[in-house]
Amino acid sequence: MAALDGIRVLDLTRLLPGPLATVVLADLGATVDKVEDAGAGDYTRVTPPMQGNTGLMFHTLNRGKRGIVLDLKKPEGVSVLKKLVLKYDVVFEQFRPGVMDRLGVGHQVLREINPKLIVCALTGYGQTGPLAQRAGHDLNYMARAGLLGAMGPRDQPPATPSFQLADVSGGMWCVIAILAALRERDLTGEGKIIDIGMIESVVPFALPVMAKLLGGEQVARGDEMLTGGLAIYRTYATKDGGAVAFGALEPKFFQAFFAAVGIQADSSMVVPGEHQAALTAKLEQLFLSRTRDEWLALNDEHDVCLEPVLRPDELLSDEHLKARRVFLDVETPEGTVKQLGTPVTPHGFTPSPAPRQGEHTDQILTEAGFTPQEITELRSARAVR
Repeated sequence: MAALDGIRVLDLTRLLPGPLATVVLADLGATVDKVEDAGAGDYTRVTPPMQGNTGLMFHTLNRGKRGIVLDLKKPEGVSVLKKLVLKYDVVFEQFRPGVMDRLGVGHQVLREINPKLIVCALTGYGQTGPLAQRAGHDLNYMARAGLLGAMGPRDQPPATPSFQLADVSGGMWCVIAILAALRERDLTGEGKIIDIGMIESVVPFALPVMAKLLGGEQVARGDEMLTGGLAIYRTYATKDGGAVAFGALEPKFFQAFFAAVGIQADSSMVVPGEHQAALTAKLEQLFLSRTRDEWLALNDEHDVCLEPVLRPDELLSDEHLKARRVFLDVETPEGTVKQLGTPVTPHGFTPSPAPRQGEHTDQILTEAGFTPQEITELRSARAVR
């Protein structure tokens, strides 16, 4: 039995943050029913790269879910949602604050219909506060949360990250909150409303920097211990045009590394300051003297926190990632699709493919108590599809 067997989630989200959270819940055994609008639906359906007619992101983010098309701009669609929530444990929405209220299915309305319901609302800036209605994306949230402001290079604007930290972390905080709310409901019999803002979801990722700030100290952009201020915690180019990540913070690691390359180590190496520039320049020349694989061989021998900077195209063939089952092969109507697993995806898990738009509408409505005649009428009104 999967951990979340019997838990039913009505997923009103799209793109990355919410669907990632709900695919984790689906991987853990929850029944997740994805609600899409009567138009294009989730944009990742048509976001390249594609496999057949479906975006690969959509395949990964929506495997194991069922699909229903519901038009919440129609009164009939709103009525359907109100009846559906009687059968669910969690409703997960990602609209701007107030949108659900304007549709007539606000959080309190849903909770009045089903007091045991857990409503999870994921937004950029949260349901409250002066920025609640502001539009934004991952980069904006990291900027406003101070993460970009701590990144180097120190003499240029911060580098654009190659990852969606706010989207992913916002979704994962939702998973944590939903699991906690389910446990709380076991104890109290009551559901609750969860308000997660992606902006605050990323702040803990900068805890070492924030600790200085909270202690009243100034933060030097791109020059703290973990943001480029130490020569022993940086990336370096290698002889063959590759790169390595050197993270030998503890004395036993940097002492072993410098002993292996014939350089005298001392305690000043872990102290930020002007002297780090000279050590950095020295290490830049040192790392350029060997190829990436040669440095990997040195790490294999001495275990000094030195790793190759893998190119994205190298990930699928990486032996460690394969051993950890990071990638899944999922059979779909459009062929075998290689997808990302998650750290909690059960080993040996075989998910069903992502649903076609509205694929399970009739099944979901029937489970909610709608008769065949009522479903036909809803289709005629174009409230469902």
